[in-house]
Amino acid sequence: MLSNNLKTQLAHLQLDPEYVEDVVLRTIAEDLAGGTDVTSVATISADQTSIAEFALRKSGTVSGIHIAAAVLESQGITDYQLLVEEGAHLSEGKIIITAKGNTRALLLAERTALNFLGRLSGISTVTKQWVDEVSEYPTKIRDTRKTTPLLRELEKFAVRMGGGVNHRMSLSDAALIKDNHIVAAGSVTKAFTAVKASNPNIPIEVEVDYLEQLKEVVAAGADLVLLDNMSLEQCRAAVAMVGGSTKLEASGGLTLANARAYAATGVDYLAVGALTHSAPVLDIGLDMKVV
Repeated sequence: MLSNNLKTQLAHLQLDPEYVEDVVLRTIAEDLAGGTDVTSVATISADQTSIAEFALRKSGTVSGIHIAAAVLESQGITDYQLLVEEGAHLSEGKIIITAKGNTRALLLAERTALNFLGRLSGISTVTKQWVDEVSEYPTKIRDTRKTTPLLRELEKFAVRMGGGVNHRMSLSDAALIKDNHIVAAGSVTKAFTAVKASNPNIPIEVEVDYLEQLKEVVAAGADLVLLDNMSLEQCRAAVAMVGGSTKLEASGGLTLANARAYAATGVDYLAVGALTHSAPVLDIGLDMKVV
């Protein structure tokens, strides 16, 4: 379905072309529900051609234009131009894609393409706000696994386009020992030792609720420690305690209003689930004219 050129571009963006093709085809199939676009078929001749312009209705950081291109190609529309780069911060009214093709095909592609563009650009826009907020510090803004089911690869891509960095993509990429693992294992040290013994070559992050636990996991050799719902004072104390011997990530209770203060404590990462689970859709529309 996808052109070799688009597949190459997707791979360059660290997106799996087969995954993109599959999710696009499934979303189009969802829209049709086994039937046809009854409105377009009834009102538009089969051979009519139109030009479509995708444009921002509100300023923001754009991502997903190559996913929109995949939607267009899925409907046989290959005469299109991507006018901006992924991750570009643009003003209201900016045209980001133009396409020429069969009118019915353009209308079938419209909503799916806009859904991807709006959702992913919304994530990128929110991520950039967080990144800009802490830009005077080396602290990185990082996502979580709180993503839309089956859209994780795309949503984490959108985080990268907003200037954030990705946490693990899946449960098999790295270990994250959380409170329930600690309870089940009996202690922080026991949980860490068990994971290290069975997975000696993967990075291990440990969640701690208080500073005494931090001493334990640093002594055990954790690669990164997640400071769960700790205050600014506790985060500063944690940074002083580890002295750079391990990476620290603040998580829980973070907002744009306090992001800079948490970054100032010296932690390496701010974990922000809201990047993906609460980002508002960026308003992007499509205007079309018959040729």
